[in-house]
Amino acid sequence: MNKDALVESVLSKAGLETKKAAQDAVDAVFSTIQETLSKGDDVAISGFGTFCVKARAARQGVNPKTGEKIQIAATTVPKFKAGKGLKDSVKK
Repeated sequence: MNKDALVESVLSKAGLETKKAAQDAVDAVFSTIQETLSKGDDVAISGFGTFCVKARAARQGVNPKTGEKIQIAATTVPKFKAGKGLKDSVKK
């Protein structure tokens, strides 16, 4: 499912009147999650999961093409941990 399909699904399930309203709703959710993570805070959605920010330490790596050792800088990355409700709905 891509973003357009998600917007169509939100449009039908939420009973919104226009595709523009559904697009705005989806964009607002993504934007809010992004802004919250950029502040370093977590976003926990009960039954779905938690979006959080994780610090990744600097480390040494290897260029696979040349075999040369390189230094990989420390960085901060977003992370998602699925909640029990999501895990249970995916299990077969």
